[in-house]
Amino acid sequence: MVSFVVPAVAGLLTGAGLIIAIGAQNVFVLRQGIRREHVMPVVAICTVSDVVLILAGVAGLGAVVAAYPQVVDVATVAGGSYLLVLAAMAVRRVMNPDAMEVSGGPTAVGRWAAVGTAIALTWLNPHVYLDTVVTLGAIANSHGPTSKWVFAAGACVASLLWFAGLGFGSSRLAPLFARPRAWQLLDVVVAVVMGLLGIGLILSVAL
Repeated sequence: MVSFVVPAVAGLLTGAGLIIAIGAQNVFVLRQGIRREHVMPVVAICTVSDVVLILAGVAGLGAVVAAYPQVVDVATVAGGSYLLVLAAMAVRRVMNPDAMEVSGGPTAVGRWAAVGTAIALTWLNPHVYLDTVVTLGAIANSHGPTSKWVFAAGACVASLLWFAGLGFGSSRLAPLFARPRAWQLLDVVVAVVMGLLGIGLILSVAL
């Protein structure tokens, strides 16, 4: 039993360290949680996607991705471009703060739009593959044939706890964001984060 605890805790802490960072995906989950819009499907998509990628990395997909860097380049440009579009949308919301409401309203995001955005922010982000498939996959495989799956389980639990806490816990901030000014400040952060990430991703391929 003790032999399984070490890789499980290692997977939990490593997964948390890679997941808990300011990024486009986390910002989107936070915003949906605060607005209380389609939180369950968004959290489910982000969590299930992470689990699939982590397990794929442990199964050896990380070696395939590393062998074909052009796949990462294509995903990098596509993901960077998409982030710039989302940054532009955030800027537009900043310019029209009176239209922002905690629930409903003209800026409410439809279920399928939220689902599509969650999928795009996850699967078009090359850092997700580097973090889950390559990095976690490589670390997990260093724990041996059996313990690597225990490590993977710990990383999967970290993903579940983080996205569930971010999505459902952020709803407590809803009263604060009943004021347009608060939404305006949040979207400034969203625009800056997504804009810098998008530019950084595209430049990383161009340079």
